[in-house]
Amino acid sequence: MNRLKKIIATMVLLLASAQFYAQRPHDYAKIKSLKIAFLTERLNLNSKEAQAFWPIYNEYENSRSVLREKEHNQIRNKVEESEKLSEKEANEIVELFLEFEQEEEDIRKDFIKKAAGVITAKKTLLLLRSENDFKRQLIKKYHQKHGESNRNEP
Repeated sequence: MNRLKKIIATMVLLLASAQFYAQRPHDYAKIKSLKIAFLTERLNLNSKEAQAFWPIYNEYENSRSVLREKEHNQIRNKVEESEKLSEKEANEIVELFLEFEQEEEDIRKDFIKKAAGVITAKKTLLLLRSENDFKRQLIKKYHQKHGESNRNEP
């Protein structure tokens, strides 16, 4: 029964944060803390696992964030002006994009290996599923907040 109360409390917190996020799209710190709470509840880590896991997870999230920012600065802005680029410049950007994609995949593989080394393989798989569940719940709340009709607009 106590576990059910924790799950309900976490879900209420998640739903409340999704509402908040829909109002302030740049408040990533709140979403991050809600994600941590969500993952903590779902993974049910003991103190030893948590002590080993969270530094690895935080390093992973930071690496991904740095990479996304770098990608945004070097690629995304140029994609908006793709009509103005020469074919050679476009090819260089495509190659750079592929390098970023490979680097992101390498970061993810390294994280999964490290995580599986400090938590069980089952909990690692649960982590992957839980991250997707968290994203789906945020998206669902966003669509509920903004109406389903906005999804069909081009």
